[in-house]
Amino acid sequence: MNAKSSGPKKEILLDSALDVLHKESVEWTNIIAFWKDESKFFTDLLDKEKVNNSEYGQMLQYLDKIHESLFDYLAADIVNHERLLSRLVRGEEGLSDKDYREKHATLKEQMDLFTNDFREFKKMVFGYAKKL
Repeated sequence: MNAKSSGPKKEILLDSALDVLHKESVEWTNIIAFWKDESKFFTDLLDKEKVNNSEYGQMLQYLDKIHESLFDYLAADIVNHERLLSRLVRGEEGLSDKDYREKHATLKEQMDLFTNDFREFKKMVFGYAKKL
């Protein structure tokens, strides 16, 4: 599940205005909140005695716990990224617009990768739930 970023997309991102990058960060935060809600739904879906007793069901529940932790880490990274933007906009010395943009590109890659991974996780949960 390796995600490769293409050069032109990265260049477009680096040329975007800071307000556009801020809006994208806010959107990521909203997406993560939605994923958390979906994860709670999956936990409820899988919280059945039949599922709990199966090895595959336990594995899915464990994977769901891992996703929850990753959501928190990713959300924290985005919040820290937004704080950096705030400091950058205030003109604090020692901060670089380039550093902010590079971090934004890295976060974008992480979001894209996690989006694909979460999509696969959802397929597994729904596939398993259909068999119940």
